[in-house]
Amino acid sequence: MKALGSSCGFRPYPAALAITLAGLLLAPAAHAQNMPRVRRTIATLASPAFHGRGYVREGEHKAARYLQQRFRQLGLQPLAPEYAQPFTLDINTFPGKLDLSLSLGMLRFPGLGSTRRLRVGQEFIAAPSSGSGKVGGPFSAVPILRFDTLAFTSTAAQQQLLRHAWHGGGWVLRAVDEPRLATLPMPVRHHLDSAAIRLILVPKLTASLAAEQASQLQLQVLDSVWNRIPSTASGPTVALVTAQVEAVMRRQYHTQNVIGYLPGRLQPDSFLVVTAHYDHLGRMGKRTYFPGANDNASGMAMLLELAAHYARPENRPACSLLFIAFGAEEAGLLGSRYFVEHPLVPLDRIRFLVNLDLLGTGEQGATVVNGRVFEPQYQQLVQLNAAGHYLPALAARGRAANSDHYYFSERGVPSFFFYTRGGSSAYHDVADRPEHLSLHGFIGLFNLLRDFLNQQGAR
Repeated sequence: MKALGSSCGFRPYPAALAITLAGLLLAPAAHAQNMPRVRRTIATLASPAFHGRGYVREGEHKAARYLQQRFRQLGLQPLAPEYAQPFTLDINTFPGKLDLSLSLGMLRFPGLGSTRRLRVGQEFIAAPSSGSGKVGGPFSAVPILRFDTLAFTSTAAQQQLLRHAWHGGGWVLRAVDEPRLATLPMPVRHHLDSAAIRLILVPKLTASLAAEQASQLQLQVLDSVWNRIPSTASGPTVALVTAQVEAVMRRQYHTQNVIGYLPGRLQPDSFLVVTAHYDHLGRMGKRTYFPGANDNASGMAMLLELAAHYARPENRPACSLLFIAFGAEEAGLLGSRYFVEHPLVPLDRIRFLVNLDLLGTGEQGATVVNGRVFEPQYQQLVQLNAAGHYLPALAARGRAANSDHYYFSERGVPSFFFYTRGGSSAYHDVADRPEHLSLHGFIGLFNLLRDFLNQQGAR
């Protein structure tokens, strides 16, 4: 990284005095009145009106327009027309029907068995690259074969599997065994892929996104649901199913990053950067959506609160502050990668970047990714936290490609990624709702980030 001039600061008085005064003016109690606004921000972004901020019903576009309005109200200046940096991606989506019924029990007499129609989001979801189609019907459920893990080590088991005819059905395996499928011989893998449907048994329904679509229906089913349905089956066929998935592969989908900035008073060509991703997983089926309250409406709420603080004239920095709401993080950090490849400010003029993701808890403090990479700055954080008694604990991690800081730090930009610990464990599921967030560490982390940004600017 190219060194920046030492004149980039937030106040003409010494940095230590600046931090002390900031702590007096912005103690946690003074920010209590902003927590209703924080709650409203999270509730708005996580509401059904935003459709999970994904790629069904233009959810991420609605979220982007909301953020453009908030940036405009705060007085942030755009770096591009309407604050938007456009880019495209390929994404598999599930806008229509998503149904799964299981029949276990008297498989020779399906009408006498135990049949259940499972609930989307609560008992099953589509795997990210699932194809579109329909298997079985009201009076013609198709057979499901239990995958024999002996096929990983036994040639005889592989040959037996190759001789099995699917009869319009498919197979089931446990998620822990799925990564090992890549070790099977190619003919066996092709035969498995030729089945109409694959069921993956998982301990938790954790959704994600994919840039491709398989020809096969692929569904995740909760272990606990599968095990609760009694079975008296014998032999390789363990269930009869009917299923329907309406998947739509969207090629070159147009999305965007949303970017605003506050020009510095003395050093406008030097930057501190605050980032968070606004997108989430969107909808799955006609009625189910993923709210994404913690991931990452909470991080966006923190970004907006920091922007509101620094937009006030008395807090206006000497160097510029850049606020970036990234799109397509859930699709593989695509928005941040695009910005790094097409920067709207020179990367070597960024003094420090803080990335905010999963900030809805805090009972156990916060983790700082790259804390072991940028150790002097991490020690500054520790000292500031101890002086202000902001969070119960800080923990440092090393490099990780798990959020939007990654491509910046790989290009030499000093970067931290903050996330809080404790409280709600909902993640990439329908339970990540605003009412489940304690926001226990939100005020403390706000104060810590403010002090840290002030310190980085005063050096």
